[in-house]
Amino acid sequence: RGTANSDELADVPPEKMDQIQKYSSGDGAVPALSKLGSPNWEKLKKRTKKKMKEIAAELIKLYATRKTRPGYAFCQDTVWQKELEASFPFEETVDQIGAIADVKKDMQLPRPMDRLICGDVGYGKTEVAVRAAFKAINEGKQVAVLVPTTILAQQHFDTFSERLSRFPVSIELLSRFKSPGRQKETLERLKTGEVDLVIGTHRLLSKDVRFKDLGLLVVDEEQRFGVMHKEKLKILKQTVDTLTLSATPIPRTMHMALMGAKDMSIINSPPQNRLPVKTEVSRFDPDLIRQAILREMDRGGQVFFVHNRVQSIYGIAALLNDLVPEAKIVVAHGQMKGHQLEKAMMKFVSGEVHVLVSTMIIENGIDLPKANTLIINRADKFGLSQLYQLRGRVGRSDRQAYAYLLIPPVRKLTRDAIKRLQTIQEYSELGAGFKIAMRDLEIRGAGNVFGAEQTGFVNALGYELYTKIIKESINEIRSELDLDVEKAEQEAVFDVNIECKIDAYLPEEYVSSPSERVDIYRRLVKARTQESVEDLRRELVDRFGKLPRQAQNLIDYIQVKHLASVAKILKMKISKGRLQGSFDYDLIPQREDFRSWLGGIVAQAPDSFELRHDEKELGFEMALPSNESDLDAVKKFLQSIV
Repeated sequence: RGTANSDELADVPPEKMDQIQKYSSGDGAVPALSKLGSPNWEKLKKRTKKKMKEIAAELIKLYATRKTRPGYAFCQDTVWQKELEASFPFEETVDQIGAIADVKKDMQLPRPMDRLICGDVGYGKTEVAVRAAFKAINEGKQVAVLVPTTILAQQHFDTFSERLSRFPVSIELLSRFKSPGRQKETLERLKTGEVDLVIGTHRLLSKDVRFKDLGLLVVDEEQRFGVMHKEKLKILKQTVDTLTLSATPIPRTMHMALMGAKDMSIINSPPQNRLPVKTEVSRFDPDLIRQAILREMDRGGQVFFVHNRVQSIYGIAALLNDLVPEAKIVVAHGQMKGHQLEKAMMKFVSGEVHVLVSTMIIENGIDLPKANTLIINRADKFGLSQLYQLRGRVGRSDRQAYAYLLIPPVRKLTRDAIKRLQTIQEYSELGAGFKIAMRDLEIRGAGNVFGAEQTGFVNALGYELYTKIIKESINEIRSELDLDVEKAEQEAVFDVNIECKIDAYLPEEYVSSPSERVDIYRRLVKARTQESVEDLRRELVDRFGKLPRQAQNLIDYIQVKHLASVAKILKMKISKGRLQGSFDYDLIPQREDFRSWLGGIVAQAPDSFELRHDEKELGFEMALPSNESDLDAVKKFLQSIV
């Protein structure tokens, strides 16, 4: 656990390279090193796995309940479904098509769906939800779309109403902007089944909300909901198909998806003509602010100015008025009365004002192609996903957009704040949402996915090994519960013992970067098929040129291990033109199957092939051809018998 140099890497057997991991943990955490030969390291890993299995059991049982509890299996697409999809005014991206296919496949299974759609802002997640909702409505089911803010609820109401306007679908909006009388009427119609689709805030999770036949729940930006709301969602998810949309899911959600406790589809391909937002971190500079606002106004655009303190928001608006008297400014924040907030927002939406000074309420749902400059005051006070969501408010057209993150002097910032600002500035390219979520996972940790008490294990093992142990624990529990663990996850890392005195490594003069070499070693060891090893070989030739002998030996060595594993060989010794080995007694077929299996091997083996058999092992020995390298000869022999 340190920085490996090339000499140290050369001493590590290639098949053990996947055990080398980057150590990352909470700030300032220093791992306790274990002595070579000491059992402490293995004990720590075992203790961690035991604890993880205990904690993960509850999560996986929820997953198991969802997988085994009967759900509604939707039918194949109807003619109306195809008509709706054909009316989409844009061309779907490749990832969007994939996400839609994943959702439909889930909905057509006889168990409740729980899928996360992770995609950048403006990348078409809502269209995935529209198609899923219409699929449910087509079969007489009701749909609920749950959103964190009233503004986003209105935005979705407009989008769904426009997309489904050609079909007999009843859509209602439930939020605090609606009068108590109108809310009561909507609730009655939901209960009787007259409303097909309802869009609302956390009001939808109230006790008085009853559905006649709810078939699909769409949750937009789940991270914005409180603990109590999430508990109610958890109960709903056991019986109802659930689709969660997020640009940057919180670490807990991302962690669950990566660990296999939640299904995930990623929309990473941008719409046509979309440009990345130019992002700049700067001290609070009145001249910069004035220039940014005037430049946007000169091209007929609008500006978001985010200040997240209600107490001083009107003072900031007055300051901007003095700085840019040419601009019309309006203030919006969550403590305003419903009609006042709606009026302020509508002024901005209609283009009556140039600058909207607001709190975080614009984080979700404002979709204005004309607003292409964003200024965030005290950006160091915001979380990474919040900064990313806010930046997503601009750059939603083919115009170049700008984001200015205003901060106090760097010496006053925390280390985490500096990391967040560096990340948001670094990941400004299109489709960066998933990368930012992953970085957030590193900076903040997995949150309470298994409880804050796990910090000690993270610091002791390092984040990468910790997540690997979690994944192993989850797969073991899923196997015990007879759940659908993917075949690739079920397969243990092949562990054929090969004794062979050859130079098999990546020379420093071929791949100069130590971290690059470690990465390639690990990818080779983790490769599960001959094709994936061959793909990696082609990649090496493409990136670094013709393989030197040592590198080619390494590729051959890995391929021989693959083939030996398929042939059920436990160990082999290659030396001086001879091959000795033994088959794994636990894996070879029994009784009649054994005869046909062994007969197939003998039939394909060369004349020099000899078998030896005793109570302990089934061994073999053979001479290798002298006109080719030993590894090549062994590879050809193994290819002939598998």
